Amino acid sequence: MEPAKQLPSKPDLGERHDPPMPLLGHLKALRTSLSIGLFSWLACAIVALVFSPAILAWLKSPAAENEKLLEGLDLTSGFSAMIDICVWGGTVFAFPFLAYALLRFIFPALAQKEKRVLITTLCAGTALFLGGVALSYQNTLPLVVKAFQSINAWVGLKVETIRIEGYIAIVLKTLVAFGLVFQMPLVLVALGWLGLVSSDVLRAKRRIAIVTVFFIAMFLTPPDPMSQLLMAIPLCILYEVSIWVVWLKERM
Repeated sequence: MEPAKQLPSKPDLGERHDPPMPLLGHLKALRTSLSIGLFSWLACAIVALVFSPAILAWLKSPAAENEKLLEGLDLTSGFSAMIDICVWGGTVFAFPFLAYALLRFIFPALAQKEKRVLITTLCAGTALFLGGVALSYQNTLPLVVKAFQSINAWVGLKVETIRIEGYIAIVLKTLVAFGLVFQMPLVLVALGWLGLVSSDVLRAKRRIAIVTVFFIAMFLTPPDPMSQLLMAIPLCILYEVSIWVVWLKERM
């Protein structure tokens, strides 16, 4: 007897469920994702623009003791402050939508495990970003203002007016820097969860990581030791936490 002919099996797509797509299809998907990200940012920037007076009052709060010194010295001061709030505020508010646009494009090429890790990382990253912003707003920025005023007094310079444009630039950059830097330990956890880095490697590189953290804090914070410590110490703690999280994952 002749052996029964086997029917051609369907292509094994594994966990990824990523059917072949022509180049034009990928380009269309990329265009759609970019359009979603762009329109989301524009919408959030408009929202930040509408609420710019309230956001400006919130940004001035860390300088409560020196708020009377904050003034606009140019005719375009209000416009410049509004544009800064629009650009930076729109970027912060649009973060979830920008992340969705990115995930929408890359999700079909990911395995189920990778999707779960990515979604968890996104949620935890948002929480860490907000935590970094809150830490900076509540603790770092008031110290930064006092530190600069102390430096002015030490060199014998009496500051009677603080340009609102310069103040807003320092505040926004500090807030965003804290929020972004607090994503670094999360990246390590995601790499460890995917098996790309081990807890032993993270332990072996601990000293290098601590030096790197203080180096980054030196450049991303205003030039006073307290704000640098307020960024570096939580990052070092989060690095240790990431080691233990990866270690627990390795034993699951």
